[in-house]
Amino acid sequence: MASLFDPLQVGALRLPNRIVMAPLTRNRAPGAVPTPLMAEYYRQRASAGLLITEATAISHQGQGYADVPGLYGTEQLDGWKKVTDAVHAAGGRIVTQLWHVGRVSHVDLQPGGAAPVAPSAIAARTKTYLIKDGVGSFVETSVPRALDAAELPGIVQDFRHAARHAVSTAGFDGVEVHGANGYLLDQFLKTGSNHRRDDYGGSIENRARLLLEVMRAVTDEIGGGRTGLRLSPVTPANDVVTDDAQALFEYVLRQLAPLKLAYIHIIEGATGGPREIADRPFDYGALKTAYRTAGGQGAWMVNNGYDKALAEQAVAAGADLVAFGKLYIANPDLVRRLHDNAPLNTPDKATFYGGGAKGYTDYPTLA
Repeated sequence: MASLFDPLQVGALRLPNRIVMAPLTRNRAPGAVPTPLMAEYYRQRASAGLLITEATAISHQGQGYADVPGLYGTEQLDGWKKVTDAVHAAGGRIVTQLWHVGRVSHVDLQPGGAAPVAPSAIAARTKTYLIKDGVGSFVETSVPRALDAAELPGIVQDFRHAARHAVSTAGFDGVEVHGANGYLLDQFLKTGSNHRRDDYGGSIENRARLLLEVMRAVTDEIGGGRTGLRLSPVTPANDVVTDDAQALFEYVLRQLAPLKLAYIHIIEGATGGPREIADRPFDYGALKTAYRTAGGQGAWMVNNGYDKALAEQAVAAGADLVAFGKLYIANPDLVRRLHDNAPLNTPDKATFYGGGAKGYTDYPTLA
């Protein structure tokens, strides 16, 4: 029987264990440029089977929070290269999460103060994070404008270019496309945020079109073996909801099967919240079966509220990888701590978003 500490081939990557550091927004990249402090943060955590970076904007339009990094400028790519060099020097493997926030943004973060973009001009009842005069605060998102269909090929190309530069210039081992948590691709998927009446709205096939175009473009550019995808079928994060989650995501997974992806990353339940949502039932086993039956062979990564006991149960039940979020904030040596059943540091929630080394690179490791 497989354990958390067994190696695994995941697409083009050979992982020494099945423990993954989940993507975690930390708002420590002023001007969207990764810093030496970020390089140290990821280096400290390089014993993970796989590191997935914080969500990283593919374009200026894709930005939705203050001080989150990008992948669309030379300085940004150079900053990320220092991060990947540090991780690789420590023996680690790292992919970056490609992000377009869609409507979860604010005019202060958009090019020229423009409105954020979305499938439909429906505001998200959620907040984003701004920093003014050095002080961070959560504010309501701005009302978006609906994307014209003629703009969508450009967004697909932004994902393609970001993937290419991530691997060829910034030195990442691959990418994870962010199709979850109520951001742009998830907004197109779900009925609550997508009221379009063209080829990108209405039916399941139409609502899935943009995501699938992005995935085909990215895998065509860097190969399926270096590409993962994050999905969150039922999370209410960022005010998303759909009335057909099971059918929608089973369709998406069947369509993804031929792309030979490295992995599928599934958030079970509400992101950072309950794993079961009473009014949003979902059969994750059926989802995985739909993917496997269609020929999908990517590693199956599970996420949301896992501790060691639950992770071991998941692996015993057939999960290939388990992603840990908050535990990785406070425990850079999480692999060793889980292996040795050592005590875990407690994360300092006050330092999750923004700041410097405190609550970021100063958590102690085992002697």
